[in-house]
Amino acid sequence: MAREDAVRCLRCLLYALNLLFWLMSACVLGVAAWLRDYLNTVLTLTAHTRLEEAAVLTYSPAVHPVIIAVCCFLIIVAMVGYCGTLKCNLLLLSWYFGSLLVIFCVELASGVWTYDEPSVQRSDMISLKSRMPNYGLQRYQWLTHTWNTFQTEFKCCGVIYFTDWLEMTEMEWPPDSCCSNQYPGCARHAHYRDLSDLHQEGCGPKIYSFIRGTKQLQVLRFLGVSIGVAQILAMALTLTLLWALYYGRKSPEPASMPPSDDSAPLTVTHGPSGDVPKSGCTRAPKVWANSPNIAGTATTAPNGHQFEMERLS
Repeated sequence: MAREDAVRCLRCLLYALNLLFWLMSACVLGVAAWLRDYLNTVLTLTAHTRLEEAAVLTYSPAVHPVIIAVCCFLIIVAMVGYCGTLKCNLLLLSWYFGSLLVIFCVELASGVWTYDEPSVQRSDMISLKSRMPNYGLQRYQWLTHTWNTFQTEFKCCGVIYFTDWLEMTEMEWPPDSCCSNQYPGCARHAHYRDLSDLHQEGCGPKIYSFIRGTKQLQVLRFLGVSIGVAQILAMALTLTLLWALYYGRKSPEPASMPPSDDSAPLTVTHGPSGDVPKSGCTRAPKVWANSPNIAGTATTAPNGHQFEMERLS
């Protein structure tokens, strides 16, 4: 009974870990997709500057295609592990263990290979001004759209202050994306009437804070470490379950029956009803009856008083 209880406990733990793999992998894919959109915007604005290299070094481990592929493969592996645990299939459990080991090695190698601290200073933000003169040009419509999107979502204007647009371009007022309440001509109205309608913070500090790391990036790092620890635990539990199932399925050989003696009363030992395993992974042991008749029925041995009365009669 102790072995059946241990197998049942191992199966429950593996069910929980596989469910955890699904949830954490889905969270990693969602957060990585969200970060990738912002990263593309930042890389467009920081192209050909030191900030671009720093952004790539910071976020490449989180949004790298290898990490995304590993998370997708981990969802499939978790499904196989769930089926193998449910059916107690040694082949599926062995494949599950090997796949987890390969995934863990890939994650560890990717983490070590891409680990590097970005070297970026706040003074490097000034280099963003070199991207401003191309704003509004016909062949740089993609850059114009990126500037407008970034200033709208991050609620900033210019690099250090909104006057950067007047300094670096031939514009007489900032773009309309600098307005807190946007409408056509809002920047012109704010420039001549009320400057408080413009975003007072520059986009340079926003980009610098993004490159140094965001809360979403910290969440991804925490999920990555948690998945690695859960994989180690799942491999240990799977190995233990394989060992228990392999040695538990060795059916015991029936004991040799002694020669029958017609003069001696026959005794039969019946297995208790509680001997049937409840883990769902092993078969119930066979009961061998020591009965000489063809029908397979057994005769219970008489007690002491009945035997004495028959002898006296």
